[in-house]
Parts: sequence; C-alpha cells; structure tokens
Amino acid sequence: MLKCGGSHSFLQLLCVVFVHIVSSSDLPICKESDYHFEYTDCDVLGSRWRVALPNKPDTCTGLPDPVKGTQCTFSCNEGEYLDMSSQKCQQCSAGTYSLGTGVAFDEWDTLPTGLVSHGMNLNTADMYTNCSNSTWIPSGDFIASNIDECTATLSYSVSLKKPGSVSFQYFYPDSNIFFEFYVQNDQCQSTDSHIRWMTTSEKDWTSYNLELNSGNNVLYWKTTSFALPGSAVKPVLLRNIAISGVAYTSECFHCKAGTYSSKPGSARCNPCPADSYSNKGATVCQQCGPDQYAEAGSGSCKQRPACTTSDYFYTHTPCDSSGQTQLMYKWIDPKICSELVGGELNSSEAAVTLPSSGQLENCPPCNPGFYVTNTSACEPCPHGTYSNGTACAECPVGTEPVVGFEYKWWNKMPHNMKSVVYSREYSDTVRSTGWEVAGEYIYTTSGDLDSDYMILSLTTLGYRMPYSIVKDEERSEVSRITFVFETQCSAHCKLYFMKGLSEINNEMVEHWTGTNRKQSYSYVVKDNSTVSFSWVFQRTDNYSEVRQYSADFAKLYSVHITNVLEGVASQCRHCALGSGPTSECVPCPPAHYMVNGSGVCRSCPPNTFVAPDRTVGEAACIPCGPNTRSNKAHSACVNNCKLQYSGTGGGGELLHYDFTPLANITSFQSSPRFTSKGLRYLHQFRVGLCGEEGREVATCVDNVSKSKKEVRGYACQSTVVPSDVRGQTVVSSQPFVIGDTLIGVTTDASLDGLESLQSSFPAESNLPDVIFYYKSSETTQACKNGRTTTIRLRCDPTVTAKDQITLPSKCSEGTCDGCSFHFLWRSEFACPLCTESHYREIVSGCIQGIQNTNYVWQQPPQCTRGVTLPPPVVRACVSLDVWLKVGVSAGIAAAAMLISISCYFWKRTRKLEYRYSKLMMTAGDKECELPAADSCAIMEGEDAEDDLIYLTKKSFFTKIKSFSRERSSDGFDSVPLKSSSGLEMEMS
Repeated sequence: MLKCGGSHSFLQLLCVVFVHIVSSSDLPICKESDYHFEYTDCDVLGSRWRVALPNKPDTCTGLPDPVKGTQCTFSCNEGEYLDMSSQKCQQCSAGTYSLGTGVAFDEWDTLPTGLVSHGMNLNTADMYTNCSNSTWIPSGDFIASNIDECTATLSYSVSLKKPGSVSFQYFYPDSNIFFEFYVQNDQCQSTDSHIRWMTTSEKDWTSYNLELNSGNNVLYWKTTSFALPGSAVKPVLLRNIAISGVAYTSECFHCKAGTYSSKPGSARCNPCPADSYSNKGATVCQQCGPDQYAEAGSGSCKQRPACTTSDYFYTHTPCDSSGQTQLMYKWIDPKICSELVGGELNSSEAAVTLPSSGQLENCPPCNPGFYVTNTSACEPCPHGTYSNGTACAECPVGTEPVVGFEYKWWNKMPHNMKSVVYSREYSDTVRSTGWEVAGEYIYTTSGDLDSDYMILSLTTLGYRMPYSIVKDEERSEVSRITFVFETQCSAHCKLYFMKGLSEINNEMVEHWTGTNRKQSYSYVVKDNSTVSFSWVFQRTDNYSEVRQYSADFAKLYSVHITNVLEGVASQCRHCALGSGPTSECVPCPPAHYMVNGSGVCRSCPPNTFVAPDRTVGEAACIPCGPNTRSNKAHSACVNNCKLQYSGTGGGGELLHYDFTPLANITSFQSSPRFTSKGLRYLHQFRVGLCGEEGREVATCVDNVSKSKKEVRGYACQSTVVPSDVRGQTVVSSQPFVIGDTLIGVTTDASLDGLESLQSSFPAESNLPDVIFYYKSSETTQACKNGRTTTIRLRCDPTVTAKDQITLPSKCSEGTCDGCSFHFLWRSEFACPLCTESHYREIVSGCIQGIQNTNYVWQQPPQCTRGVTLPPPVVRACVSLDVWLKVGVSAGIAAAAMLISISCYFWKRTRKLEYRYSKLMMTAGDKECELPAADSCAIMEGEDAEDDLIYLTKKSFFTKIKSFSRERSSDGFDSVPLKSSSGLEMEMS
C-alpha cells in the first residue's frame, strides 16, 4: 500500500495524483485548461519529474501521468519561455517579453508579488516608536523609500539554479538617509560591508549590478533617515529591478502601458516616443491627436493647453565680428502647448505665438580677465596678464596677478559651467538646458514638469593661495565664492547651493525658499577637494503633469571665485620688496603688511594679526582681543590658557588663572529631543578651549554620508542619534563650526559687539566669571554675520569633573536664535590660583607651656591649586595660671598697703585738726605772741597714747612723718619745743 509520507516531493506529488485518481472515479475527464504542469525538486542526480496538478481540486479526473523532466541546469534564453507541455523553449509573442532565466519588476502601481516591505525601529533605546507604516511606497514608475527616522526594508527571496545577477536603478539624492543594499545566501552570509552602502546620486538615476551565487538568495534594500524635524528629506527611488539565474519562466509578461514590443522574442519592452501612447500588451504605439500631447512612455494623451509667455524663453547668439548679438526666442522643448485660438482650442484664453527672433543688440563686455578677439569672442588672458574685459596687459614688474573667475556678463555659457535638467519622474527627456544666458544675468527656463531640477554647475581644477598670503593651521581659507542671485516664485520653490566633493554633488551648503530679493552670498572654501559648485532650482516638490509655475524663476547676476588654478586675473598685486629678479612674489614677513601701491613691507603694531582676505594697507593689521596675543605667523590670536585679573576697576587683588587642565578637547551634549515618531536625538558639542600653536582642535564629523564631512575649530556642533545602523552605536550628522576664531578673554559681559547670556547664568558669588568669546567666519542665510559662541568659566571648587558644562535654561539647545551659542562651565580649574591672602591663621591658647598656630582657607573657598597652606607652628609659652597667681598676690599686697596708709593719714588728719583748733583758740588773746608754756601741756581728755610718738626711738611711720614735716606748707620751719615735762615737742 502506498503511504503518503516522508519529505520527498516526488512521492508527495505521486500521492496527490493517486489519491485524486482513487477518490475521483466519478469525475469528468480533465481538459488541458483544468490542470497545469510543475517540476518536482531536483534529486541528487540533478534530475526531476514533470507532474500535472489540477487547478482546482476534485473537479476532474484523468490527469496525464508524470514524465521525466528536463535537467535541472536547463534554461531558456531571453525573449523565450518554457512550454511545459512540450518541455521546449518558445518565443514570446509580440506585446510581451521575457528575461528567459530571470524576473523583472518595472511596474509599481502596487507592490509586486514576492516583494515584501516592512518598517522597524533599530534604535533599541526608543522601543515605543511606531514604525509599522514606514514602508516603501509604490509610485507608478518607481518605488519610494520612507523619509522618517524609522528603518524601511524591501526584501525579495529567490532561488537560483545557476549563478546569476541582480540589477536595478536608484536615485539617492539626500545624504541624510542611510541607503544600503545587501544579499544574504543560504549560510546567512551578507554582502561585503564596503560595497553594501550606496553612493549618493549626482544628477540622474544610477545603475547597480551585483553577481549572485546559485542557491537561495534574499535581497534587501534598507533605508533609515536621520534628518531633524523641519528638514526636507528626499526619498530614495528604485525602479527596473531585474534578477537572472532562475531555472526558467513558464510564461511571458505583457508590456506595461506606455511601452510596446513589436517583434516576437523580446527581452524587454520599448517606451513609446513623445506624443504617442500605448495600452498594456501593445505591439505598436498610437499617435496622439493634433490638439493632444504625451510625454515619452505615456499610457494616455492629454489635451494641449494654450501657449503662454511661460512656454518660451530667449537667449543670445554668439557675438559676430561687428560686436553684435541676436536675440532668439525658442519654445520650451518638448513643446506641449498649442498656438491655436478660438473654437479649435479647448481654452477660454487666447494662445500666444512665438515672438520674432533676430533682433540685433550690442554684445555685453567680456568678463574681467578676458579680452575681445577679432571675431568679437571673449577669450581668457594668458598667464601673467590681466584685463578689465577689453585687452590684456602684462602685470608690471614687482607685481603678481590675482587669479580667479569673475562672471558678471552672460553672453555665452562659460567653459567651466554647464546646465542640465533632471526630471525625477522621466530621465529620458529631450531637453538638456535648464539655465540660459541673458546678457546681464543667467536665468532658469521652464522644465517639462514643475518638479524638475534645473541644475547649473561650475567646476574647478583646484586652488592655489597667492604668494603674498601666508597660510598656516589657523588660516583654513583656500578660496571664496561669492554670487548675487534673485528668485521670484508664486509657489514654494527652492534654490539650492551645493558643493561637490571629488566631483560628486552630495552636500547642500545653503538653500532659499520662495521669493528672495536681489542679494549676495559668500561661501569660504576650506578644503582643496571641493572641486565643483551647483545651483539647483525646483519650482515645487509636488508632482503634476500640468505646468502651473513656469513663470517662477531664479537668476544669477554674478559669480566670483578666487584663487582658482588656471584662473584669469582682473588686477595685479604688488610684490613685497626683496623678491629678487624672479617674476614670482614672496610674501611679507610675518606681522608685516604691504604698503598699498609700493610693494614695501612694514611691521604691524605689536599684538596684531594680519587679516586673511587682505594684506595691503595698515588696516590689514587687526588688534588682538583682551588677554590674547598673535601667533607666530601673525594670522590669528591665541590664548595660552592663562589669565591675570586685578578685580573690579583694577584696584582689587591681582588674581592668576591657569585653565591648562581644561584645554583638552571636551565633549558634551544637550538634553534629549524627540521627533514625531519618537526617535531620540541630541546635539553634541565639542570644545577646544585654548592653547598655543599646534594645539588640538575640536572636530565634528558626518559619518552618515560617504563624503565624511569634517569641520574643525575652537567649538563645533553635530547632531547624534543612538543607533545600531551600519555597525555604529552613534550616528553623527550635520556638523558645523560655531567658533573658529578667538575674539578675546575677559570678565566683561560684552566684547566687540558680542553679548554673553548673563540672565541665564546668574552670579553665585562676588568672584566674576571668565568668558571666552569665539566667532565663526562661516555665514548662512539665517546667520548672515556668522555664528558666535561664549563660554563662561565659573569657579566651583566642589566640581572635580572637567566636563560639567550646562546650557541656558531658556535655550535647551545652547542657542535661542541658532546663531549665538552660550555655555556655562563649572570646574575647580576655573578658580584663580591660591595666594597668601586666601588663607588666615588661628592661634591656640597656651596649654601646659605649649602654643599651636594653624592656617585655614577663607570661607567660602574661591581658589584652587597655587600656594599651599603653611604647616602648623608650635611655640613654647608661659601658662596663664602662673601669671594669674603672681598677679593676685601682688594685688592683695598692694591693696593692704593702700588701706594701711589711708587709715594712718585719716587718723593723723583728725589729730592735726584738733590741735589746730586749739592753737587758734589761744591765739585770740594776744596777737603775735606765742602761747604760754603751760598751754602746750596735755589737756584733759587727750589720749595718753599720743605721747608714744614722742619717744626717742622713732618707728617707720614716725620717720615718714618727720620727713614730710621738714618744711611746712606755709613756708615756716618746724621748731622743736620742750614741754614742761622735759619731753621734746614740735611746734610750727
């Protein structure tokens, strides 16, 4: 009994057929339209079987028996298909095509069968981002990628029986998108990483081809955008995908509408020419009616609109021998409008006709550096000569030509400029000129579609600095391009100015939207690899088959680029004296300028630098800002990371700063921001604060595009997105310099017209912040005077990290207007160096004969490094208790003595008063007579103890009393008297 099991496909098919026969004995016999043939898988011997399978199960019976099939290596040629009935290759009929051993995808009304598109988020930090709708979108003739921050993947799986290839065309104009194509085989091995990243397209569709190995292959087209909100991102476009190497194709494909194949056996279909159309599967194209038109490859015709003044343009013929040119009017090619009027035209407006050509006008002058030939043509002057546009003259001895190109008259397209039209929808347009010369300017003509790109390109061979200009690491300018332009638009038109690196236009410098008055724009070229510039004008982004904005235009009035190799000269510059007999100039020595019109070099004042764009005249010497000095080449001012500050008004203490620990390149980031999809991104800043010549400078790079753009300066910014795309943990893009020139270092809140954002960084102490002022010479439409940066260094001894930099609270991106950037840098290394005035001494008491002296810093601390605290001092001393005891004892003794003396004199004074009163009483009887002797005796009531003082042996107090009485206060001498008792007695 047959068991339907196992993995062998041939047995499975036989089981299906057997079961069908057994269970369908009552069903009708199958017709050829009721079944189809398929091959079984190849066995180890490379053979297979052809088996008939019903289109619908259980509908008929009597299927053909399995037969041995062709070898597995069998294949058909292009334009053929395999007829499974005969197992032979047959030619495709007219109106169809076949790749033979391949498949093709050239219609994109819907996503073709087999192709799978899905969106996903590769940023693991933003797991909540919804990317389900970020897919590749079919758009008729092509399929377009996403333009948001999600990753959109288009994949196709195919099994090749023999080695084959894949080819496709892509348009990749925007470097803000990662675009990669790679193939994984049976072993999940991917394409080499160095060839999987697509290069940006310059102006047109780019073809790509890759060899494929036999076996299973999975093809991936993957895009991821990293543009900021508000940026206009252009999607990646794909078309004409073809894969060869499959075993066979069992049918031919009908030609899509707008194409045809007139012969059997066609490998591809041809597009219908202009003013014709075709339906699907056509063998020929049908012509449109006289009042209709169609672009090449159209599936239908459209009614011709009435011709207007926007449907033609004017140009000039080359100058003839008499110096005249003819004004010529031409219809925009291909012409789609009708000149018919009245009832024959389905329009209410009357059509205009082409104005008459041939009007003679005088030729405009030749551009500077060119001369007029005998045929009135303009030719460049030879090397070493100059011209104002008429005749060439040799530069005088001691001068050199100032070479470059200056175009301000437009009678003929310059030899190093060309114009093309690129249509994103149709690349095989007949027109090839998007800009036309018009005497005083060059302007854009109308395109086939309003969405066409009108491209004007200028190429150079490189640059060479004049001998009279010194170039060093501080001066990065090698050339400067300046142009005057104007735009007039009724829609949202855009004018792009782009620079080309290595002959590939892949980087936009600036763009303008809408109507712009006549204005000038300059761009400084800092890299010798920038070899081309382009002006691209687009009237609208919206695709429409009807031209509505043909009257919108862009004009260039003049273009001037300096220091170009093989350029021409409009003037000569004097050489410095001492150049010798050679014709080439030598530069003035460093710190010297050239006296205008003499070639004499004179020294610049001290501490100045020479302006990079002018070296003639004393005005070329520009003073350096505060606390900066000129470098050795005197091309810029630098700061050696040291500063002296004398306080407010110069009368305070002299403070010394040393910022050397902060001189290394420091990176910091803004707070995270989010796009509408939830992708997290932030701005990264890099700062090289200060240093001498040869210092390390801050560098920001773009690792998204292949150009690897790199900018250098004191400070720069780039946008970073954490991601795992391309094997990188961080994607960096859109770098630009925010400070490449040091203006000065000061504590003032303003310098040379620059203001520091003091309101966002209020002072926290009486110690002022030290502010570094920088400026960038790169100008933009928004920052016409360039960008500026201020970095406040604030002393904070508690911060030991070297990268604690904060942004203004009101401007979380570091800037409020996109032009002025402000930062606050807290660090212990921003403090002044410590001196003796920053600490004080503390003397302890005398303890056990020892006294200590210690030193401490003033609080709050406002210095670091510098001098250190002196060590503690220990001295011998007498303790306080000893002196206290001695003092108390002496005080007690002195007090006792004073009390005794006071008591003695108080008692003595009482006695003297008594005696005096006695004498006065007795003296009243007889004046001038002494009292009687008996009156001096001891009276009744007197103390007998008074006699003790009259003893022959006197005491200490008696001696004192005698000494005090040697002479009385009234001038009389004391006379000793004898009392009646024979004792001695004193009497005055």
